[in-house]
Amino acid sequence: MKETETAPEQALAWAQAGQGAALATVIETWGSAPRRAGAQMVVSGAGEMMGSVSGGCVEGAVVVEAIEALEDGAPRVLEYGVSDGDAFAVGLACGGTIRVLVEPVGKAMPVDMLGDLVAARAARQPAAYVVDLQSWERRLDHDGHTKRFATDRTGVEEDGRTFVAIHNPPLRLAIVGGVHIAQALVPMARIAGYDPVIIDPREAFGSAARFPGERLINDWPDEALAEVGLDTRTALVLLTHDPKLDDPALHLALRSQAFYIGALGSTRTHAKRVARLEEAGFSGADIARIHGPIGLDIGAASPAEIAVSILGQMVQTLRTPT
Repeated sequence: MKETETAPEQALAWAQAGQGAALATVIETWGSAPRRAGAQMVVSGAGEMMGSVSGGCVEGAVVVEAIEALEDGAPRVLEYGVSDGDAFAVGLACGGTIRVLVEPVGKAMPVDMLGDLVAARAARQPAAYVVDLQSWERRLDHDGHTKRFATDRTGVEEDGRTFVAIHNPPLRLAIVGGVHIAQALVPMARIAGYDPVIIDPREAFGSAARFPGERLINDWPDEALAEVGLDTRTALVLLTHDPKLDDPALHLALRSQAFYIGALGSTRTHAKRVARLEEAGFSGADIARIHGPIGLDIGAASPAEIAVSILGQMVQTLRTPT
């Protein structure tokens, strides 16, 4: 997890160390605000800060408010950029507007609730932190909010008073087969926010020379995937063409909650794959989860173009669930 995405963890650490901590969270944006809803920073009682709510535009003003919140124990909602003049004064020179929720930990946000949120994040369990902006009641939800979880959309509900902060695990991509398509897909996926892992028992394919700096597992796919884990924030891409490698991985994936399963191969190859899975006892609904032939139909020809089509299909599946 990037340092800029660990504000809850840092807030808990400072609170438990007795330093005091206030969490500042962007709850709404309009216009050209530089950070999206859900962006966070944490401020300690000593004035230390980590994270960002505006890319540097209003952080100084928010730090002052956060320290005051730690002193009086009251949460508050701040708004910057109501007019172009106000926006310029605090650094939002393009006229964007943001609302920021500031919560002192232990005085407004319960330490135990923050600890439960941090534990859920560590366990890769999606969680929604829900705050009533009028009554200041708070809760953690792990169910519901389906559309918000699917789209990573933090924000205020239509009632204007309920703020829902979505804490999704980081996206992961497990690729079986260190082939040329994988070499193109890995850097693209990283840019799109995925943490990739390449799995191939054939060390000539799954090598550091072919994938410098990337996580490699030179083991049989089913064993490697059992180690990696397949959850609602994991995509699986199978690129080997080899049933000995692909099929055991598919068996594991179809019993998992992986949000995307794609397998390389022609329509004829996929038909044979379907027959093998049916013989293994998988239902039509199970098998229908597999995107095969893999990728969006964009006429892709080169490995890089096929990688684009795969990544596009992954995004489509994640963001527009049926």
